[in-house]
Amino acid sequence: MNVTCDVVGGETETVSVAEDATYADLCRAVGFSPHEVTVLVDGRPVAEDGTVTEERVELLRLVKGGGRAGATGRAR
Repeated sequence: MNVTCDVVGGETETVSVAEDATYADLCRAVGFSPHEVTVLVDGRPVAEDGTVTEERVELLRLVKGGGRAGATGRAR
């Protein structure tokens, strides 16, 4: 099955996955860990263990934040 993956804020790539591939498999085929992106179908997130049923999806890269150096995160 060929699936077109639109990486939000990035490029679009079409990859080929097995008919029983999961959305996690699809993420890996595009070069992402399933923990780095959320797969969106029609603007809604789908479970990474769900079977790919769509020919076009969006991949939303997750941003991991951090605090300032030395910040403890405690309220004063």
